[in-house]
Amino acid sequence: MSARIIAIDGPAGSGKSSVARALAAALGWSFLDTGAMYRAVTLEALRHDIDVHDEGAMAELARRVTLTTLPRVTINGRDVEDEIRTDEVNVAVSTVAANPLVRTQMVRRQRDFAAAQPLGTVVEGRDITTVVFPNATVKVFLTASLEERARRRGEEGAASVARRDDADTTRHASPLRQADDALVLDTTGRSVEDVVEEVIECLKLKTLS
Repeated sequence: MSARIIAIDGPAGSGKSSVARALAAALGWSFLDTGAMYRAVTLEALRHDIDVHDEGAMAELARRVTLTTLPRVTINGRDVEDEIRTDEVNVAVSTVAANPLVRTQMVRRQRDFAAAQPLGTVVEGRDITTVVFPNATVKVFLTASLEERARRRGEEGAASVARRDDADTTRHASPLRQADDALVLDTTGRSVEDVVEEVIECLKLKTLS
């Protein structure tokens, strides 16, 4: 039996992490934050003065690091959960995520993670429904108004969120886009619990069909 996967895509601040974590908890499934993986690699590059624009050097870094996301994000055994959302990482992560060689390494890790989970996995990111798990059990695309997303991102601000939107949707390697068969949910003004309930209902319908 193939792995059960709920794949969630969407722009920054759309609620992916909050919804995915709550959904995984409600179902008793594993959770995978793919954005944290790219952030951890970015942080490691900055820490060792590796040029994030050097595709080969970044690919080698992504290949050789030890990376975990549960229960906290670690890279090479170092807990970086509280370091991966700094302004410096916010600025550089889009460059790292646009590197096709880095993405190849991360996608391999993501698929291996999901294949090893006994019950199922809720995975969130930017290319999960379209590239990483195109045959996911349920595909979800979350969105929200720019104002709402900027508010959720706190100090990052609307300009930074808009810049990341542009980088995510225009990059050559696996750009953010809505899968044709995704459940599209606007989370503006909605509670996490409300969104989770709707996704679970979709899962039930998929399971019965």
